[in-house]
Amino acid sequence: MRGRTIALDRWQDRDAAALIVDGRLEDLLVDHDLPRPGAIYRAIADRPLKGQGGMFLKTPDGPAFLRQVKGLSPGQPILVQVSGFAEAGKAIPVTTRLLFKSRFAIVTPEKPGINVSRQIKDDDLRDTILEAAHDALDDTALPEASGLILRSACAHGSDDEIAGDVAAMSALAAQVLADLTGAPELLVEGDGAHALAWRDWVEPADIDGEGSFARHEVGAMIDALADARVPLSGGHEMLIEPTSALVAVDINTRGDTSPAAGLKANLSAMRDLPRQLRLRGLGGQIIVDPAPCPKKDRRQLESVLRAGLKREASETILAGWTQLGLMEIQRKRDRLPLKDLLT
Repeated sequence: MRGRTIALDRWQDRDAAALIVDGRLEDLLVDHDLPRPGAIYRAIADRPLKGQGGMFLKTPDGPAFLRQVKGLSPGQPILVQVSGFAEAGKAIPVTTRLLFKSRFAIVTPEKPGINVSRQIKDDDLRDTILEAAHDALDDTALPEASGLILRSACAHGSDDEIAGDVAAMSALAAQVLADLTGAPELLVEGDGAHALAWRDWVEPADIDGEGSFARHEVGAMIDALADARVPLSGGHEMLIEPTSALVAVDINTRGDTSPAAGLKANLSAMRDLPRQLRLRGLGGQIIVDPAPCPKKDRRQLESVLRAGLKREASETILAGWTQLGLMEIQRKRDRLPLKDLLT
């Protein structure tokens, strides 16, 4: 099946969204009961964590942890945003760098200026988008010292849609930034699976609703993600196994003993690794054990992997190679691991 399809349905009694491109699962979002990234709290500073430069905060959903807390005193209220998922038994990771993000616009407190996504190259289109944003700001001004980012999705939106989004995010930001007094409270809920799909999957696609997971066999695709083994082209394979400390990725040539088998297997794995990590919701420290890989091939593997990572929303850093020839990757934990939803 060719083309792009966004399936909005339920899976295991949870709202879920699947992005399917040419019959292959490209992205998967599943709701959960944990605090969602993007949620904004009015928190209360609790106690500092000595030696780490951070502080625990009180929120209505349990303790949160904030790094870099210079000038923050216990008992002081502070606005924070959930930045990722906490590992089991740990506090909610939060940041003071708030973002009010929607499909077309992002309001950025403490970062003034109006900018259009660099992905929009057409000068006339950029001018049209800026004009729509300024029209919206004539009625609903940005909060003081705040800025605005007009996202690449603006290329597919109408002037009214862009203006409406800018006005809504500006009004929300102004309301939240002024709400600094009181007990710990959830001020803005993070987006669920369907809202995230609308917000972030912006390229033209067919939308399919209730029953779409069955029609597109999404359940079978999810079941395949429960298997550590990932088949690669040429009969090679990649094993992705999360542990408590890191994610281990092992690339194998299997029965292929040709001289170029190692390079072929590694290149195939590098092309698919970003998608696999995204679908499985894996982050943190990732260690890749490649198939036989002489040092002269490392730059080629890095180039292929970096090309794939450019399209990723999750911040991912290729840290380099160990003396044992293992590739080190650091990826932000901004999704709940799929294995935790399968149990």
